[in-house]
Amino acid sequence: MTQPPFDREELATTLRAIRDQIDRVTGLLVATRDGLVLSSDTDGVAVESVAAMAAATVGLAAQFTSQANIGQPRTAVFEGESGYVCVFPVESSLLLVVFGEKGITHGLFNIAARQALSMIRHVVLNQRVQTVRANRRSYYSQPES
Repeated sequence: MTQPPFDREELATTLRAIRDQIDRVTGLLVATRDGLVLSSDTDGVAVESVAAMAAATVGLAAQFTSQANIGQPRTAVFEGESGYVCVFPVESSLLLVVFGEKGITHGLFNIAARQALSMIRHVVLNQRVQTVRANRRSYYSQPES
């Protein structure tokens, strides 16, 4: 099944809104499962490289959780000296990367990142619904031959 295209401008607007609304989130990136950037709101991040690494991370996480017999991965989180980065599968074709500031606790970052995930999932679902509705209107408005 072919996935409908995403409205990149709406994704960009959503990422900016999330970053404004959720404290201590310093950046966000939405990428395809094969590591291509769809939209980002980050500062000082090599978005193309991060998107590619996010795709690789999800693949490795799936292998890791399978071998550990704990089911499908829900997230991969990394803590560095200057903050956090995590990768979430949004749906089968999309990934969300969330960056958190230095000094945030792991628990607070987890809450903030999951808020961002929820907001992105809502936008993606709305875009899919709009695409289906447009396709249905288009199909029913075609003249019969």
